[in-house]
Amino acid sequence: MAGRLLKVSSLATAVFASSGFYLYTRQLDLNDLSVIRFGRAAAAVSYCTPLPRESGFGDCGFNAPPQFVHLRSAERLRDLCCANRGTFIKVGQHLGALDYLLPEEYTSTLKVLHSRAPQSTMEEIQQVIREDLGKELSELFVSFEEKPQGAASLAQVHKAVLHDGRTVAVKVQHPKVQRQSSKDIAVIEVLLRAVHWLFPDFAFMWLVEEAKKNMPLELDFLNEGRNAEKVTKMLAHFPFLKVPVIHWHLSTKRILTMEFAEGGQVNDRDYMKKHGISVNEISESLGKMYSEMIFVHGFVHCDPHPGNVLVRKCPQSKKTEIVLLDHGLYQVLQPDFRLDYCRLWQALIKGDMPGVERYSRRLGAGALYPLFACVLTARSWTAVNAGISSVPVTHSEDVEIRTNASLYLPQISELLNRVPRQMLLLLKTNDLLRGIETTLQTRASSSSFINMSRCCIRAMARHKRSKAQSRRRRLQITLAESLSLWRLYMYELFLWTKGSMLVHWLTALLSYLH
Repeated sequence: MAGRLLKVSSLATAVFASSGFYLYTRQLDLNDLSVIRFGRAAAAVSYCTPLPRESGFGDCGFNAPPQFVHLRSAERLRDLCCANRGTFIKVGQHLGALDYLLPEEYTSTLKVLHSRAPQSTMEEIQQVIREDLGKELSELFVSFEEKPQGAASLAQVHKAVLHDGRTVAVKVQHPKVQRQSSKDIAVIEVLLRAVHWLFPDFAFMWLVEEAKKNMPLELDFLNEGRNAEKVTKMLAHFPFLKVPVIHWHLSTKRILTMEFAEGGQVNDRDYMKKHGISVNEISESLGKMYSEMIFVHGFVHCDPHPGNVLVRKCPQSKKTEIVLLDHGLYQVLQPDFRLDYCRLWQALIKGDMPGVERYSRRLGAGALYPLFACVLTARSWTAVNAGISSVPVTHSEDVEIRTNASLYLPQISELLNRVPRQMLLLLKTNDLLRGIETTLQTRASSSSFINMSRCCIRAMARHKRSKAQSRRRRLQITLAESLSLWRLYMYELFLWTKGSMLVHWLTALLSYLH
């Protein structure tokens, strides 16, 4: 027995020594090894690991307040995402947008991942450009700034100047993301299944399904370029929208070269004030743009976090513009789904409860339709019953929503596993847009509901016309559409008149004379 043990120990020593020598000679980064990345993830997933005595909550922390436990776990998850990078940061960003599902400690902690993505070295960037474009930087660009304009989970952007004098933004994929993404998704899937086995109420497998479907699309920068050109043509009637032009001869699956566009982030109120940009105008334009994408065309940019939505004064016309970046992730809505979604929002705006139930059920919510309506609008059931356009958002309502999110976690998880996959990215998009409106202090404004209603009316009329068999029927539908839009315009005019300074001045004058 002693001899066998000696042989086993000698063999193990030889294996470890040769493995160490192999890693040393190959100069491998330990962070690239799946076992290291898996070990980090497994350690971070543990929810109630022992707390230090100095925390004041005992030896193992089971008596700690929920807020303390949530914050500690959220910080551990954030650190894991920053250490493993790539896919982990992308998933962490998605979790940070789930205000309707996760406690505030998680969402506020994970939101920093939009601005804390690790950077690749200049040597790595040059290697990717050399491999994909077959030339050195000096052959392609007059100048190429080493410091990136911004670093994201999958890539970073550098400012450069072409030989013809044009300034461009060069988006270069982190070199290891492509290779690691499928392994990372498998790691996340294993851990989520383990957590679900331990805690059946924790049903987040939809997150893995979305990552499997969307990650290959986001890693293909040629797909992103095609999306950018499609949305440019689709929304060409909006003069305020700017999408950078793609330089196809300098673009590959890992490199996207585009027109350089400067601006401030859409949630930067100080930038807007400094440059004379109206907060209300930006909020209204953003609402118009997304209502058109969702309800009319069913082709939706699904990553509108502040770093991807810039605002500026156009250098030529001096008019306010919204610059839309990062077109890697779009959701294509099926016609039946899009129309039911239109009808649901019309019912929510009007407070039509039979309609809310009918179309929520058709979208897969089933008996959980009240919860679905609250998650979709981020409003209380009281506000939904009254019609969300007629009840202003209050701080107490926001507190109620967050409290209920933690109380109804099992039901929300069940709901997310039940609704069509198309709905998941829409919910994420809604939350990101709502976060922007909250920062701009324009949330639940009348203009946003009017723009949504206008697009819903147009979408429904277009669908009815496509089904109409006669010219007379198509004419009737067009007249009904025009009448509905006219009523909406008159209501908008009434609201504008009611809130204008002229009305306030006349009211004050009449009161004085009286």
